Amino acid sequence: MDLYLIRHAIAAERSSERWSNDAERPLTPGGEAQFREAARGLTEIVASVDVVLASPYARAWRTAELLHEETGWPSPLACRELEAERGTADALAAVVRHAAKGSVAVVGHEPNLGELASHLLTGSESEVLIDMKKGGVLALTVDGEPARGRAYLRWLLTPKVLRALG
Repeated sequence: MDLYLIRHAIAAERSSERWSNDAERPLTPGGEAQFREAARGLTEIVASVDVVLASPYARAWRTAELLHEETGWPSPLACRELEAERGTADALAAVVRHAAKGSVAVVGHEPNLGELASHLLTGSESEVLIDMKKGGVLALTVDGEPARGRAYLRWLLTPKVLRALG
């Protein structure tokens, strides 16, 4: 299975005065515009995926919607296991449910995505430290069912590189 981990685009700064619930914090207009360009660049490398899973938090959900709009990838499926405060086991369970698909995109948050990648690569959430920029994409190939140490890193691209490809 090809697994694409996508960090949400640039979001508004945290503010309990503006958003009593951090889940409601949106992307900035600039973050949306930059990610649209990055998504177009992503299609130069990944023409399509079979399923898109996304955290229901506003910033991740909007990032997944932009992916759909700019790439033609499937509409996102809300996946509570990808919420910011959830752990690797939850995210892994969500991916495992779709393991029969040839390719899965996951739109979520850091440090969750980096910890999931590290777990799949090495069996440890902290063995590999991955710096995923907002709007960045990490591609893994998973050998068999997604589990600890079953993945291979294919590439990690920043949004700047993705925009240049578009």
